[in-house]
Amino acid sequence: MNVIWDCLAGLSTAGLLLPEGVAYALIAGVAPAHAIIAALCGLVVYSALGKSRFAVIAPTSSSAAILAAAVGSMTLETGEQRLAALSALVLLTGLMFLIVSVLRLGNLSGFVSRPVLHGFSFGLAITIVIKQMPLIFGVEGLSGSVGAVSFGIWRHLADWNLPSMAIGLSSIILLLLLKQVRALPAAVIVLALGTSLAFYMNLSSYGVKLLGMIQFDAVRPALPSLSSREWLRLIELAPPLVLIVFAESWGSIRTLSLAHNDTVNANRELAALGAANVVSGLFQGLAVGSGFSASSANEAAGACSRFAGLFAAFSLAALMLFALPALAYLPEPVLAAIVVSALTHALNPQPLLRLWKIDRDQYVALAAALCVLAFGVLVGMIGAIILSLLALIKRLTSATITQLGRLGDSHDYVDISRFPEAVCDPEIMILRPSQPIFFASAETVLGAIRDQITKSSPNTLIISFEESSDLDSTALDCLAEFKRQMDHLEVDVYFARVRQKISDAILKYDGGLLADASHQTQSVADAYTAARNANGLRTLQK
Repeated sequence: MNVIWDCLAGLSTAGLLLPEGVAYALIAGVAPAHAIIAALCGLVVYSALGKSRFAVIAPTSSSAAILAAAVGSMTLETGEQRLAALSALVLLTGLMFLIVSVLRLGNLSGFVSRPVLHGFSFGLAITIVIKQMPLIFGVEGLSGSVGAVSFGIWRHLADWNLPSMAIGLSSIILLLLLKQVRALPAAVIVLALGTSLAFYMNLSSYGVKLLGMIQFDAVRPALPSLSSREWLRLIELAPPLVLIVFAESWGSIRTLSLAHNDTVNANRELAALGAANVVSGLFQGLAVGSGFSASSANEAAGACSRFAGLFAAFSLAALMLFALPALAYLPEPVLAAIVVSALTHALNPQPLLRLWKIDRDQYVALAAALCVLAFGVLVGMIGAIILSLLALIKRLTSATITQLGRLGDSHDYVDISRFPEAVCDPEIMILRPSQPIFFASAETVLGAIRDQITKSSPNTLIISFEESSDLDSTALDCLAEFKRQMDHLEVDVYFARVRQKISDAILKYDGGLLADASHQTQSVADAYTAARNANGLRTLQK
């Protein structure tokens, strides 16, 4: 029974991949055959190496847009050179995936925060949709930035083709309506209707552009022939593509796996994506990844195993063998409509509005979206990476110091700003840095602690290392300098919540001069008791 469901899901997925692949090829600026070949490579390779039973590895809108932007940034004279550069970039992307997988660095994807990815995806979706509008309005020769395309459409108002607009806009409406019924292959239905309409009504005579015959003759396995300078340039351009493909793929794979209690491994998925892109690059295909729309459609169609993806590849190959003449009549406004429909999930502002609601990272997400719209896809992706790293650095190096007080007669020491009933000892100040202490934050954090000590002048200071798992040499040096300053102020220093690595490092530092074992404890309560006993009964009497 599972095999039957897999076959049905594969057939439905193939019907979606065909029009989407052709549309994404237009985004990348190559012939549709290169997207279809990429989908076949991705589906077959992933079914052998991947783990997710729902993932559909094929070209995606974001990877196609980044490919086009990356190759467009190079000075290439002929279409053959452009295709060679595109294939080489896909090949390099696959190799980088494999290297990262071998090094077991799958968790590095987390360095690009979700808010930044939401903002980037939102800006990218707007960019792609606007760049599809010339196809819908029937205006030719428009390219460049979002602003240039938008202005060009308005400037060529007299050239708008009404039949093209009617077909494109009605296709978008129909797709959105049909998508409300999950079991229906909306893209296949609209594709069939558009092709039939073009054939029987001779839409080309009304100025509606048709896809034309898809040619596979020029597609053959080969290593790209490029100069060493061009290879080096492509190595520079590959990391943004690697990052967006994996972030998009891992997001969809992990989401669907969690929903069905499946287990997936980031490094295995990296290896599968790497192999799929290497094969696609060798066959002159586009970059491939697990797009959320296709993978969700595969799940909704009832896929039970990776055989669904393999059957989708078989079905797609059969369509290419027997349906090519009919596809030649496919109107380009319908393809543009399919792209717009596929991006409706990315155009949903809810993830961004949620950030404003919880008042977290909203400006970072907005900046990522504006980077894409203002500077283009490639620079926008690099900007999104930089924003993620800057947000991480700002969070790690900001000095947020919490003062702790004792909660009643318990052993619990809590933030006095949140628990006003917590009691503070005027002789013993307990402070907890809210971020790890390491080379980039040590001076700032310890400086903030010193400022609080200078204002309050306690006899004893307890620092809770709750947020730190280890101390590097810079942090130890800064801690030693801080300890000398406290000795000068005649403030005794205790370290609480000290993990074993930190304790060992402190004891080894300059022969244990930083602190001995009596000034290191496992809990704040133990540190307070040790400090109180060292001060006699004076603290208790107050």
